[in-house]
Amino acid sequence: MKSLLTDHIDADDVSVRTLLGLGPRRQDIGNLRQLQLAPLLGKGKMRLWVGIAMVLLAAFSMVPQVRWGIAAGWLTCALIFCLWSYRVFVTRPLGEAPATSAGEFALCNRHAFYAALLWIVPFWLQGPVPDAGHALAMWAITLLMMLTLAMIAHSLPSVCILYIAPVSLSAALALALAGAPQLAAVAIAAGLLLSSFCVRFARNHVRFRRAEETLHEKTETVSLLLREFEETSADWLWQTDNARRLVHVSPRLAFALGGTAEALEGVPLLEALSGDAWETGQFPKNLHLMAERMKRRESFSNLIVPVTIGGKPRWWELSASPRLDETGKFLGFRGVGSDVTEQHATAEQIARMARFDNLTGLPNRLSLHEDLARALNQAMEAKSRCAMLMIDLDRFKAVNDTLGHPTGDKLLAQVAARLKGLMERGMTCGRLGGDEFAVVLHNVPSANDAEDLAKRIITAISRPYVVDNHQLFVGASIGYAIGPQDGSTVETLTRNADLALYKSKDKGGNVVAAYVASLHAQAEERRVMEQELRGALDRGEFELYYQPVVTAGDGLLNGFEALIRWNNQKLGNVSPGRFIPLAEDSRLISPIGEWVLRTACHEAMKWPSNLKVAINVSAEQLTDPAFASVVVSALAQSGLPPQRLEIEVTESVFLRDGGGAAQLLDQLIGLGIRLSLDDFGTGYSSLGYLRKTQFSTIKVDRSFVVGAAKGSIESIAIIRAVVALADSLGMSTTAEGAETEIEVDTIRTLGCSNIQGYYYGRPMPAADVMMLFRRPETATAAA
Repeated sequence: MKSLLTDHIDADDVSVRTLLGLGPRRQDIGNLRQLQLAPLLGKGKMRLWVGIAMVLLAAFSMVPQVRWGIAAGWLTCALIFCLWSYRVFVTRPLGEAPATSAGEFALCNRHAFYAALLWIVPFWLQGPVPDAGHALAMWAITLLMMLTLAMIAHSLPSVCILYIAPVSLSAALALALAGAPQLAAVAIAAGLLLSSFCVRFARNHVRFRRAEETLHEKTETVSLLLREFEETSADWLWQTDNARRLVHVSPRLAFALGGTAEALEGVPLLEALSGDAWETGQFPKNLHLMAERMKRRESFSNLIVPVTIGGKPRWWELSASPRLDETGKFLGFRGVGSDVTEQHATAEQIARMARFDNLTGLPNRLSLHEDLARALNQAMEAKSRCAMLMIDLDRFKAVNDTLGHPTGDKLLAQVAARLKGLMERGMTCGRLGGDEFAVVLHNVPSANDAEDLAKRIITAISRPYVVDNHQLFVGASIGYAIGPQDGSTVETLTRNADLALYKSKDKGGNVVAAYVASLHAQAEERRVMEQELRGALDRGEFELYYQPVVTAGDGLLNGFEALIRWNNQKLGNVSPGRFIPLAEDSRLISPIGEWVLRTACHEAMKWPSNLKVAINVSAEQLTDPAFASVVVSALAQSGLPPQRLEIEVTESVFLRDGGGAAQLLDQLIGLGIRLSLDDFGTGYSSLGYLRKTQFSTIKVDRSFVVGAAKGSIESIAIIRAVVALADSLGMSTTAEGAETEIEVDTIRTLGCSNIQGYYYGRPMPAADVMMLFRRPETATAAA
């Protein structure tokens, strides 16, 4: 009964109250009453004979239980009512006139209620307490009447309810008084269900009829539009006979075909469209497709076909459907056409843009993958080789971060130009996105050829760039895979080349790496390591070790370098050389570096006040504008004087940006913090770094220390030059990696200020450092 209590159905339909005639007068709109009354038209005789049959059946069932006179009286009244109701409605054109539909609707409701009153009476002809058998018999007959009424008057739920509700209530009361309360409940439930179904049937009927009307209106509208289309549209209609020859050629179609209507009448459509191709039979693909569709008498829609009009190529969009007569005989085709030459040219331009990178003009990822697919197919057919080179620019992110994306875009355009200049026959270079490029090689003689090209690419890309008066340096990491041996599908070969690229980046950049099967395991190891690294800080898995730094002349301890160690439950002790690059790539280096800074400052406060602590800072940290604030906060919280903190950076920080790192370092110097230039002379050495930034210390790499101890003239010369340079600029020098007495003596002889290495002490945990200060004899000397 929920549907009976609902005021409104879907927004597209009439409300239930209006359907029942209970809503405000203004809601009785449109042709609703016509739609409801129309199904009753012509069903008068059916209602008459069904009513008489039910009356006679009821009277027959009363004979043994009701006095004959009473039954006869009711029978007479019922028959008279049936005839009278039939006469009232037989001449009425139900649902034909909108003006009278409301009155007819009310009349139907009244007659339904009169019928209900008539059929209430049989339940009580035995008296106030009827017999259970009599009440049950009467209910069965009236239930049959309800079902019949629901089928005949399904579009008028108010008529059905006005009959069903009173009769069901009377039947339920009679059954209850006759001692059958369960049957009384059934009678109520049956009445409710029938009423609910009548409402649903009525709603569906109205919805269906209104949909029919809407469809009819749309059909008429389409016909009007087609007539208007023929008269006013810029497009044209066309028609053929069953032999696919043009008929009823309109002036507009004749103009589009470059002829007259008379001349084109009876000409095959294909001949009119194909021009010279009609004689040769060499039709364009889509024109051939259209001919095949028409031959099979199939519809086609929005088919773009090339046509030749007056010797000039054009593009038309054609749609058509077969014409059939009333018997289904094929008469020909009727269709519509339009000239889409300009739109086709625009679409081709868009398609090209979708396949080429707008910034660099190189093929994009889609085009590269298609070319790689062709290269793989050729290699497998000819039993040869192809290759996929994946290129990732080193230090490009810093350009974007510090100089902005416009500068980065100009740099990418220059990189693309250098790549294009290296391409030869059988090579395709493209941009995958961001700072990633790729090269597809067809018919590669050997893997060495792919590697040679990769090395030439690195050399070309690594040359300096000038963008907006900035001199920029970027490198390139390249990984490559050979097909089909490293992958017989585009996806596999691309993935394996990407794994090789990861390997080259892990080696520090500006490196070429070939794919090997073991890279899958390394990639999985890298994934697990990164996953573990993300939670290492929270789990407290990091620890700082401290390596002593002593004065070269007397061997007195003057500070420590803080070195991070990671001990993971799954991976064990992981070398910093493995997890630090990963932390930089995964953007985890900033929180880890902040932890190192704060921990080292806190521990250094426990040492004698003359000892310094040095920490390594990566280039990624120096691109963070908040780094200076983090340093100030760490010093303030620990109480460590700025002069006791030394920050070590490598030369690579100056190559990763356009000056942002130098400005940040100047801020730190202004705070009184000492700066150390690590690994000087091993990378992109430039005296400009020393001139622009006031370093306090230059660190000499262990490779020069070992070489000098072995008598290498080059190493000795480099160390002497660094010492002389540092002395002239007021800087000190620290030699790293001294492990033997010979190495220590050599360093002293060459004039280095400080020494760091295993000879004076290995890296040790903070607790062991504190043990040094508890022994007086070693309080100021190295162990």
